[in-house]
Amino acid sequence: MAKKKKKKRYFKNKKTGTFNKKKLKNAILSILYEEPAKTVNYKQISTWIGIKDSETRKLVHIVLQELEEDEYLNQVSRGKFKLKAKTGSVSGVVELQPQGFAYVNSEEVDRPILISQRNLKHAMEGDKVRVHLYARRKKHDLEGEVTEIIERKKTVFVGTVQTSKNFAFLVPTGKVGFDIFIPGEKLLGAKNGQKAIAEILEWPTHARSPFGQIKEVLGNTGDNDAEMHAILAEFELPHHFPQNVDKAAEKIMLEIPQEEIQKRRDVRGITTFTIDPADAKDFDDALSVQQLKNGNWEVGIHIADVTHYVTPNSIIEEEAKNRATSVYLVDRVVPMLPERLSNGVCSLRPNEDKLCFSAIFEMNEKAEVLNEWFGKTVIHSNRRFTYEEAQEIIETGEGDLKNEVLKLDELSKKLRDKRFKKGSIAFDRIEIKFKIDEKGKPLSVYFKEAKDSNKLIEEFMLLANKQVAEKIGKVKQKKSPKTFVYRIHDKPDPDKLVSFNTFIHRFGYGIQLSTPNAVSSSLNNLLNNVKGKKEQNVVETLAIRAMAKAEYSTRNIGHYGLAFEYYTHFTSPIRRYPDMMVHRLLERYLAGGRSVNEQKFEDLCRHSSDMETKAANAERASIKYKQVEFMQDHVGKIYPGVISGITDWGIYVELETKIEGMVPIRELDDDFYIFDERNYALVGRHKHKKYQLGDEVTVKIWRTNLERKQLDFLLVENER
Repeated sequence: MAKKKKKKRYFKNKKTGTFNKKKLKNAILSILYEEPAKTVNYKQISTWIGIKDSETRKLVHIVLQELEEDEYLNQVSRGKFKLKAKTGSVSGVVELQPQGFAYVNSEEVDRPILISQRNLKHAMEGDKVRVHLYARRKKHDLEGEVTEIIERKKTVFVGTVQTSKNFAFLVPTGKVGFDIFIPGEKLLGAKNGQKAIAEILEWPTHARSPFGQIKEVLGNTGDNDAEMHAILAEFELPHHFPQNVDKAAEKIMLEIPQEEIQKRRDVRGITTFTIDPADAKDFDDALSVQQLKNGNWEVGIHIADVTHYVTPNSIIEEEAKNRATSVYLVDRVVPMLPERLSNGVCSLRPNEDKLCFSAIFEMNEKAEVLNEWFGKTVIHSNRRFTYEEAQEIIETGEGDLKNEVLKLDELSKKLRDKRFKKGSIAFDRIEIKFKIDEKGKPLSVYFKEAKDSNKLIEEFMLLANKQVAEKIGKVKQKKSPKTFVYRIHDKPDPDKLVSFNTFIHRFGYGIQLSTPNAVSSSLNNLLNNVKGKKEQNVVETLAIRAMAKAEYSTRNIGHYGLAFEYYTHFTSPIRRYPDMMVHRLLERYLAGGRSVNEQKFEDLCRHSSDMETKAANAERASIKYKQVEFMQDHVGKIYPGVISGITDWGIYVELETKIEGMVPIRELDDDFYIFDERNYALVGRHKHKKYQLGDEVTVKIWRTNLERKQLDFLLVENER
């Protein structure tokens, strides 16, 4: 019994009393490693680690299923699991360090495994490997050597070509740690200094570099198109459609046959409009509103019926599935669907009949949903608003369709208020944007902030997503819900929350950690209180880092950030593949169809989550590139800033323009500085001068490196 109490202390955070999925995985594996012969179910595990509430017990069941999929457990009979035979080796993922060695992170052990450079056996960043564990020489260290590369994270790299007489090297972008040897006959015409994509063909045991071939030449270094295509290639994202996909899209008819209209609910007579960014071309959602005879309001959320045109097993479907998302770089959109569909056939353009999948709600003046209907429709958008045009109507009370816009704004604000009262968290981050000339050069920086017109659309999209998820996921007791695609968001990591709370105390702030609801409520107060303060961005950034990441799954655990028990993505099928899955499943189940194969859809959910991460990383890289390019004309200038990050290699400083650069630690030559990780600070050993997260400093723009997307500053007081 004493043993089990110890386990409770180990994995349950004392201050918050909460678990999240990652901690539960570690907890379960640690328990089973102590008793490897034991067969368990989710009820036993829950009892052992002190879980009493039904919501977290449900999460334990989900985690056991995922551990079986990841091959840590065997399911010996329905609902009963046992640890797979454990040997002196484990599998994990490689995390390379700048110094050349690596750590392998494995869920089979409770800490990272140190791998020296000579024992890596050509394993690269992100590779899944098998590691032989050495006997521990120190109590807290795990060391080992790679014995097998199970799965390469990537074999295709983007970089800059460096040519010699009969051969060349591709110098990959980012922290890769090797160059790729390219024989002269495999250069594909690439010239010295050009950006290109290379594929590794082999890596002989004793060779310092892998051997490869050029797959595609992107263009000259510094050319905007070449650089943006290089960023996409760096994250393994395509920059054009295969010809056969474009040709297939061109064959799709724009006109809607009369027999198709007759199968659908016709809402063309109801006032309908879209609200989108000024430069948008793919309009995948529209709103309609009309007052009913009983005084209530009928609000329609109409979503482009993409799956009517993109059929299973077609080449357009396969391309969309592989891409899984549109990618939004700083100067362009790389769509998930060919332009013929995304900007034409499916786009809800004004003054055209369009096919939709709709969620229609009867709402009272309190914005309560009294009745709902989901199904296929045909609509006719009366007006295309930009966010700025809709905002002007909201602010002045005048303009086209003012009564409809103002009524939807009024209802959306009531929906928003209710959402926050239930614990939804308000992360309204400011977006950095660039004004760019025709050659892609950034001319100026500006900020985009969400206003009432943005929030109007957001609330009705959230409503549709939530109600669709409830329609399928919320079933009577003792009935199993059919397999569905959910957008889930786990509870925050308790340790990260405690660390975050400790940090914000230095600014006079604090959050309540007693329950998940107390966390969300006090976090909202904090985010409201820091608005306009110098520490706003630092506090918001750290708060987001303390949160779990939202993802797609067939296993619903709710959406913590929105405080929704059921949530999905239904409203953007032009740019997200999970929404296409949701449309197909909803249509199937509304017609009384049987449940689909859970594992197949769970695999698609994981793929979609992975592609979403790649797309977000590519977007950040494109913004960083433009920031560095913009600052090339500002070298030598002095600006005020706020310390936004502290590491053992330097201080990150954010300027008022939200552009971030780094002061290298070696340039702090007035003392020997030590990194105090716990307090987010660098502290001088002799003079005890402290640089801490959130401090105001003055910096000089020192140097820019576009190739590395790197911006270096000097602290003015430390400048030589």
